[in-house]
Amino acid sequence: MDIAALSITMSQAQLMQNVSLAVAGKVMETQQMQIQQVTEMMESMDAPHPDLGQKIDISI
Repeated sequence: MDIAALSITMSQAQLMQNVSLAVAGKVMETQQMQIQQVTEMMESMDAPHPDLGQKIDISI
């Protein structure tokens, strides 16, 4: 393999790695935003009624 072809191959590999890292970074940002939104949603919810879910009526 000549030097030019090797250089092109190495450049393509570096580009692929950079793109993969950029995509992974965007995915992490998106997940952090989703976690923050879910946390805010849960904090804004009203507290459940204290008597609900304490007893189960079962008939056999």
